[in-house]
Amino acid sequence: MKKVISMIATMGAILAMPAQAADNKLMMPIDAAMAANDAQSRLGDSVKFYFGKQATPKVLKKLGSDTTSQKTNAFGKSNEKACNWVFLSDMLSLQKRAKELGANAVINIVSNYNHVENSSETEFECHVGAIMAGVAFKADFVTIAEK
Repeated sequence: MKKVISMIATMGAILAMPAQAADNKLMMPIDAAMAANDAQSRLGDSVKFYFGKQATPKVLKKLGSDTTSQKTNAFGKSNEKACNWVFLSDMLSLQKRAKELGANAVINIVSNYNHVENSSETEFECHVGAIMAGVAFKADFVTIAEK
């Protein structure tokens, strides 16, 4: 019983810590995130993704813009694992929105953490703290010419 009370007290102390716990900004490689967690096959190829200023096939119609902001539990995970997992969550959200709009591509994908844009064709921004990791994107949904 003493162990249980001690464990509860310890957890209470941890949860009572100030909210300004670590918030580390990391730039993570998109290719590695697409290779992790079976991301490539989970996303399939019905919607194409283009980061930053990557060249795209001819845009036939712009269907809208939107943002995502996903978080995941980072406790006990490496930064890479937590960031890749939340990256996939964001990508699945973008894919879902694209399908809702009838888009076959998501273009101009930029990191948008705390509404601060960070454009890159090769990296995404991930913020990792002691307990949570977060990724946010801003993107355009379009119909592109099929090759």
